[in-house]
Amino acid sequence: MIERIAILGTGLLGTSTGLALRAAGFQGSIAGWNRSPEQAETALHMGAIDTVAADPLEMARSCQILVLATPVLAILDWMEQLAGVMEPDQVITDLGSTKAKISTAADRHFNRKGRAAFLPGHPMAGKERGGASLAEANLYRDAVWLFTENPAWKRTEGASQIIVEWRAWVERMGAKIIDLDAERHDELVAWVSHLPQFLSTALSAVLEDQVGEVPELKDVGGRGLREMTRLGASPFSMWRDIAHTNSDEIAKALLILEQRLAHLRENLHTPELRDEFEKANRFRRT
Repeated sequence: MIERIAILGTGLLGTSTGLALRAAGFQGSIAGWNRSPEQAETALHMGAIDTVAADPLEMARSCQILVLATPVLAILDWMEQLAGVMEPDQVITDLGSTKAKISTAADRHFNRKGRAAFLPGHPMAGKERGGASLAEANLYRDAVWLFTENPAWKRTEGASQIIVEWRAWVERMGAKIIDLDAERHDELVAWVSHLPQFLSTALSAVLEDQVGEVPELKDVGGRGLREMTRLGASPFSMWRDIAHTNSDEIAKALLILEQRLAHLRENLHTPELRDEFEKANRFRRT
């Protein structure tokens, strides 16, 4: 039975995880650590964690399951540091937005004799801005939580039971679990998550160039403009890591979008434009 959880990274997702666990009825202890003491203290005051750890590695040694809630490159770095620290009956899971490199690192550092278990995970939830103060207990309600396990991984009976229990807690937090191959995960999220972000970033940057010095024109765009550019407020610090760890799939999606935009430009006065709207309408209806 899981009684001791640790969260490494008490930003938006890490703090929301603690709040969601409490809202779902978790009665055990939740420790937290963040490289920014202010973020950790905010999580503490919000009730997402019970204690702020002084040493993240010591915190890792004393928990049953450790949640890595940092950007992807930091997750990869922590995986290396934790490989020789945690015991075989302990479990590490993560909330990272890409999975292929993390799953490869899990295969290299964990999930074999004498090593802790690693369960790669990715909740499809978040906001365009981060930070503990924006965390919500209901952030994962009705969201999809993806896991990318490798059937070949070997784990102890104790670690396997913790993984079963963690998946149950994910469902109690309100999420729907889907299991995917890591490569397939990165291909899919490039289309449904990463492409919308880069599209919004590009659109926002273009508008900043074109009308940035006339701020009142933003009001002319109304709701449509606000919705299309909402993701443009997302921080580079998070998306840099996603771009670096899923660059091939993102580049492929962007190229196909570029070709589609060129197709629209070339058919502004032909029936092809109607066809594009009909396809878009079908996607929105399903």
